[in-house]
Amino acid sequence: MTEKPDHLPEYLARLADENAARFIAEGLLSGKDNVPAITLNQATEPLPESPRMRLRAVRDLIDDAMYLYGDARPTQADAWLAPRLHAILRLTREEAADSALWNYVALGVAPDFVVWRHFSENKKSVNTRYFKGPYHKQAFARLWWSAELFRNGSDYEPVEVACGNQDMLNTVLRMDVIDHRPTAQALVRMLKRDVVRTGRDANALGKAVNTAAATLMYDVIAPDVERDAGAVRRWIDEAEEGHSVHHRPLPDGPVEEPAPEASVERVTELFTQLFVDTPVRGKEREEAVEGE
Repeated sequence: MTEKPDHLPEYLARLADENAARFIAEGLLSGKDNVPAITLNQATEPLPESPRMRLRAVRDLIDDAMYLYGDARPTQADAWLAPRLHAILRLTREEAADSALWNYVALGVAPDFVVWRHFSENKKSVNTRYFKGPYHKQAFARLWWSAELFRNGSDYEPVEVACGNQDMLNTVLRMDVIDHRPTAQALVRMLKRDVVRTGRDANALGKAVNTAAATLMYDVIAPDVERDAGAVRRWIDEAEEGHSVHHRPLPDGPVEEPAPEASVERVTELFTQLFVDTPVRGKEREEAVEGE
């Protein structure tokens, strides 16, 4: 299978989409070839050489994830890796929206992880979009943004819950409503309460919540507190000065006020009622089997 790059610079870099495409060939997608690391790094654009952009911290975290979950299903690594990647790679949302950064992490830092995590045994290949794709699909962007959107202030525990359900990532992450924090926390709460239990449940609920948003103004029904941009800036500045994140305990995010409890509970009740009437593909058949 594809191996860890044999050349890792000190700092992260940008790899533009058109340059990234040059390195995504069938041999890599099938896990048979390695990425030519030196050639790839010659095609990159440098980022500021600050402690915040040190490559080794990101690579060490990925190595740890592969070690911990190497004998399990690779999908189980998502819930562990997402909050820790977010805490180590402290970015502004503008920086995190740069696809060239994630192209580089996938191809220049950890192509072996992408193949290990996203290899399809049926197709004997990896979907190109896990290397170079939209934020809700690309292997590392999806984890960072999951942590950003599902964290509750400094608390990453909701991220672990959300990332434990693949359909919460595959369906809900791409929806605009998830940027409303009480909505994100309500969806997590429904997972924790076993109202939503399966991937099909999460997929159906996400679509129903997104459709209802056309007529229901969630930010009016369940207002959020004003976000503290200063808290995020201070959290990022800590990384500029140099910081370390222990891999085993769950880290802390920016010291922001969490989503208001009353608002979270209000939309949780709303979504629970909405879910009662939401058709879930295959649900009737599953219930019939359980009743036999």
